[in-house]
Formats: sequence, C-alpha cells, structure tokens
Amino acid sequence: MCRILSVSRSGFYRWCNRSPSLRDRENEQLLVQIRQIHRELDRIYGSPRMTQALRQRGFKCNHKRVERLMRVNGIGSKRKRKFKVTTRSNHKRAVAANLIQRDFTATKPNRLWTSDITYIRTQEGWLYLAVFLDVCSRRIVGWSMNHRISDDLVVNAFKQAQLHRRPRPGLIVHSDRGSQYCSRSFKELLESKRYRQSMDFPQKSRQGQAQSFSFCFSYSAGQR
Repeated sequence: MCRILSVSRSGFYRWCNRSPSLRDRENEQLLVQIRQIHRELDRIYGSPRMTQALRQRGFKCNHKRVERLMRVNGIGSKRKRKFKVTTRSNHKRAVAANLIQRDFTATKPNRLWTSDITYIRTQEGWLYLAVFLDVCSRRIVGWSMNHRISDDLVVNAFKQAQLHRRPRPGLIVHSDRGSQYCSRSFKELLESKRYRQSMDFPQKSRQGQAQSFSFCFSYSAGQR
C-alpha cells in the first residue's frame, strides 16, 4: 500500500493513528444536528432550510458545507408529488343526482359500487387507473389502465366489473362529477343494465372525491 501511494510506512501509520481534526469534529457535531432536525421535521428540509435551522440553533455554517454533509450521508428532503388532474367537473355534460347522501354503507354485495380515477408515474410516462369498488366487501371489482384519460377508461373498467360480478338491476354506481362519468357511453351502459347512477353534490365534490377515493384504495390493507 505504501509503495503504491508513494508514502513512507511511518507516515502512513501516523496518518492512521492521528486524532480527528477540528474540522472533522465540527462536521460530526453538525451531522448529529442535521439528522436530529431531519427526523424531527419529517424529512421536509433541504440544504438551504437546514442551514437556516442550524444557524438558529447557534451553529456557524454555510449552505455548501451543509449540502455536502447531507449528500455524502444520504440525507435528503422528501419530494412533493406533482399534482395531476384526473377528472374535470367544469363541463356541460348532464350530471346525476346524489342517491347515497354520503352514506357509504351497504349490507350486501353488488348493491353499491364507488369509482374513482388516479394516476401512476412510470418510466414511460403517466398511466391513468380507473377502479370500481364494492362498498360491502371493500374489494376492487373492476379496473382499467390507459395512458389517456378518456371516456373509455371508465367504460372499460365498468365492463370488466360487470362481467365478473354480474350485479342485478338496481345497483347504485357512485362517483364524482368528472366528465368521464358523465359521458353518454357510460350513461347508456348503466341504463342498458338498469343500474342507477349517483354523483357527489357540487359543493361537496372535493370531500366526496376524497371519500370515494379512500374507499377505492383502502381495500388493499384489508386484503393483505
């Protein structure tokens, strides 16, 4: 090793046994504080805000030093997920009445289904996912994916659910007021099977969407 590095053996051992420098000790103290702040604030601070927090605690440091310590030690802030519109309610298509009045309960399967659309980031771009959930069993009964958020996304998901479950007439299908659920093709599909369509109140649309979404995607916890 000494021959490869072109250093003397005695110099190499002195380097190995040397005490940490003042700079090294300061970096260790900073790192302890960085990790503590990182943990206390749920990993939301990047290097600029971390530098400010350290200065408020009495530590003299610049943002370049903090950035290097965070990068070398694998400490980074959580990145916010980019919001992507899935359903649009500001359209002129006819909407259905709210038949369930926020009562997301059903005593038997195939009495009440809820539906929602979400999106998934992939290496090839965004994929949109439409799902239908049986409220009684809390199980996904139909789904469809596509790189385009078209009317067919919802229609195909419902056709899959209807094929697998074959619900009787009278089934209530509840969703938000998104244009995909207000399309003629989806309404005609429901009417042909004598199913009843239900939609959120306009003033409750955001809250209703959140409730429908939680029903559609919380099922996985119970199935695992």
